Amino acid sequence: MILTKSTPFTKDEIDQLREQFDSYIKTVIDVEKKICSAGCDRHFESEKILLDQGSKQANLWGGGIDLETKTIDGNSFINIRSTQGNTSNEIQDVNIRTAFEKITKYFFQTVYAK
Repeated sequence: MILTKSTPFTKDEIDQLREQFDSYIKTVIDVEKKICSAGCDRHFESEKILLDQGSKQANLWGGGIDLETKTIDGNSFINIRSTQGNTSNEIQDVNIRTAFEKITKYFFQTVYAK
């Protein structure tokens, strides 16, 4: 199940998103519009949803959250963009990485409230 929204995920929604990988949820975030598409099997699925909704490729970054360790990663093939100076799966720009992590915590605030 893929959910795409601009408000935090509820506990019930997070439970639904866990169905794909249990304790890990893949996410794609529009860091400009602060929209999160989560629960995909492959990041390009959520990327396409956001592009179809008008997001710009340059603002979309993929990663995920481990719900058990509360670790956020910015690792995805969609992050490889030499034209933006990102030559790795990881989000290399410190400012983008920080924004990605902050926005992830916003969407998964119920995980961090425990």
